[in-house]
Amino acid sequence: MQIEIYFRSNMKVGSVANLRMIRNAIGVAHAVMKYTEHTLLVGSLATDFAVSMGFPKTNLSTAHSVRMYEDWRGSNCQPNFWQNVVPDPKTSCGPYSPELEVAPRSFRSEKIIPSGDSHLQRLKKRNAQSDYQHDTIGMLAIDSTGNIAGGTSTNGANHKIPGRVGDSPLAGSGAYVDKEVGGAAATGDGDIMMRFLPSFHAVELLRNGKTPSEAARDAILRISRYYPTFSGAVIVLNMTGHFGAACHGLLSFPYTVMSPEFNETQIFSIDCV
Repeated sequence: MQIEIYFRSNMKVGSVANLRMIRNAIGVAHAVMKYTEHTLLVGSLATDFAVSMGFPKTNLSTAHSVRMYEDWRGSNCQPNFWQNVVPDPKTSCGPYSPELEVAPRSFRSEKIIPSGDSHLQRLKKRNAQSDYQHDTIGMLAIDSTGNIAGGTSTNGANHKIPGRVGDSPLAGSGAYVDKEVGGAAATGDGDIMMRFLPSFHAVELLRNGKTPSEAARDAILRISRYYPTFSGAVIVLNMTGHFGAACHGLLSFPYTVMSPEFNETQIFSIDCV
């Protein structure tokens, strides 16, 4: 499954989610923007749309991904995203059903999983932080005429519940641009980050006079106040070509920049807040 978003200076957006068997997902998102009046297409019908636009179906499974899935099933489907269900999702692959309520709803206390026990946090408990990986690609670009565009591409969280949509295809969450001030893109624990629209927030902070680095940091800190153990990062670019980034829950965050000021692509790395 691939998820994409594509922004342009005229505030048009093309996005697809739960797209299967299509390799060039960002191209499909562009086709949504160019050939329809819609913003977001999802699921099997998004795949049908892609095929109608000339994108070939392709089996995206690899020997590595099949082995990962088999290993996960062999480990009782650990980790996963289920909670408040039976059988115990920490020891079983399901199928799951809701826990029986033993008290009237008005008196029942909901069990809440702490933010520190998110799927990504459980993954990091199993793997050293230096091995933490993500597959989201976020890009921001300004051309010589002052047009700005942004896009994100991701396969989504490993072992997600079928039907899950993350932050990448949501306008203002995965990416956002406004030719008056600049753009931003985000990556990380999407189920948390999408609740805060960090890319939109960062762009609005630019509008209010913040530098790109300040805007990225403030957008990240807003999330960490509610979820102090979340993992994620935001990159920000303003219309004068200045850039910045901020991250949380990782040792550091590398990103690349190409500019007329550089002879070649430069790699920057920041320590996380």
